[in-house]
Formats: sequence, C-alpha cells, structure tokens
Amino acid sequence: MTKISVFSSSLLLCLSIFSSCNNADTSKTTVDKDLKATSPDTPEYFNLRPKLEKDYGYTHAVKIGDDLKISGAVSMTDSGVIIGQGNMELQMKNCYSDLEKILKHYGYTFDDVFAENVYTTNMDDFIKVSGYRNSIYKKQFPTGTWLEVKGLALHGQLIEIDMEAHKTK
Repeated sequence: MTKISVFSSSLLLCLSIFSSCNNADTSKTTVDKDLKATSPDTPEYFNLRPKLEKDYGYTHAVKIGDDLKISGAVSMTDSGVIIGQGNMELQMKNCYSDLEKILKHYGYTFDDVFAENVYTTNMDDFIKVSGYRNSIYKKQFPTGTWLEVKGLALHGQLIEIDMEAHKTK
C-alpha cells in the first residue's frame, strides 16, 4: 500500500467512527426532546372564557402532572355580565357549575378536590346557603378557607370560589 492509500483508509475510518458517534448523540438528543415534550410536568392551561381571561390577564386553570389549580370562579356570562345580582344562592350555584365544567375538561370530579377557598362579600348570606355544598361533595369535604372580603373583581359579585384537585392514577 502506498502512503496515500494508508492515509486515505485511516481518514475514512476516522470519519466513519466520528460520524457514528455523532449520530448516536443526535438520536439521544431527539429522545430527550421527545421526553420533554410529553413530560407529565408540562403545564396544561385551560381558559373557560378566553376573551375575558385575556382582558383581565389570567388563566382559569392549569394542570401540572396530576395536580389541578383552578382560579376563582364567579357568576357571570361569557361576555362578563354578572348573573344573579344580589342573589347569593344563584351566584354560588353558577360558580360550582363553572368549576364542574373545568374539572370535567380534565377528567376530574368534585371527589378529586382537596382544597377549596370561598371569598364572599357577605358571610351571613353565604352560610345560609352553604348547605348546597352537600350536593357537591358527596364523599368528603375538601380543606379550605371561607373569607369575607370588602369586594371582589366586579361590583355586584357576592362570591368567588377557587379550588385545587389531585387525580391519583
């Protein structure tokens, strides 16, 4: 063999080894990217009323893994008009209706809720109608806090309810 042949053969062998190493790294990177794209820790966002939520600057719910956090639900139409002006019971029922829609979107039920916070502008009125919650929570009541507040986001809102849920596989 001539020096050029030996040199050419050596060069081809090195390039072949380098190329196969490079391909192995690329496939590992591709696998890593695929795993990251389907990671259970990737947040999944949900907007119940997309236009309103964008205007006010929030997302109604986010699911990360098996945990779901839902922003405060209020009694309103999709265009932002309050439903049940002055009627605590109607507003509370509308809140739970919206919360149920969000839970169902992710395949959850009220049985998966472990924390619930109620904010109201009139605690006495809320306590009078709070028995309705017995029809919502049939297994066990979640932990939570009830707070009387001076006001909510829009004048006329009497109640807002947020919650957290967890789904065990």
